[in-house]
Amino acid sequence: MDHRLLEIVACPVCNGKLYYNKDQQELICKPDGLAYPVRDGIPVLLQNEARTLALEESHS
Repeated sequence: MDHRLLEIVACPVCNGKLYYNKDQQELICKPDGLAYPVRDGIPVLLQNEARTLALEESHS
């Protein structure tokens, strides 16, 4: 994931900062507890494509 892209993308729900999880290939929004998939290097920033984080994931 390009670090320049991470600086400009935002959560489509709250417009907050997203954090990249390289192992899971996801962009994480901690305040909303959502994980957006990254497919073939392209972030899929659609709320209906996001998965809800488990409680322990959102606090790590």
